[in-house]
Amino acid sequence: MSKAEGSFSGMRKYLEQKMIAPAWKGRVRYNCSTAVGMDGCRFFELYIDNVCVKRFSWETVNSYFIENGIAEKTSPMDTRDYWEDFWDLMAKYPMDKRTEYTDTEFCEALEKYRNGKISESIHSPDPLVVMFALLDRRVGKRTLNRLEDEMRKRPEWLRKLYRRRIS
Repeated sequence: MSKAEGSFSGMRKYLEQKMIAPAWKGRVRYNCSTAVGMDGCRFFELYIDNVCVKRFSWETVNSYFIENGIAEKTSPMDTRDYWEDFWDLMAKYPMDKRTEYTDTEFCEALEKYRNGKISESIHSPDPLVVMFALLDRRVGKRTLNRLEDEMRKRPEWLRKLYRRRIS
């Protein structure tokens, strides 16, 4: 992999131009922003037709825990206590038990997708790996049609992406 491909802009070019399904070319965009004051934490976003369809960050997971009554919103003075509890919640609620994911999980899924076979990626237990595979040019209509039953067991956000891809 060249140095440019090791950067996010290189990865973005790979995902949006080289590996994207022809019908999605020019419609899919990945964004990466760094959160100020968050020790290098990032926000990754997936846009389709200029609409953000999924965001990946510690904050989205944090909001998910609060909105679902798993954690309580804390005052700024309780930040240290919150983050200590956060790691326990992450262990208690792994990826298959929630619908929001961190920037680290995004990067790990991207690495699995890039280094794995597309036939494995499309059936991965990791919904983020499946997300990348659903947008991949190597996944054809017959494969997509065979996924219908499997997709019923996936999170709603991934089912929506699947429905958009098969339409």
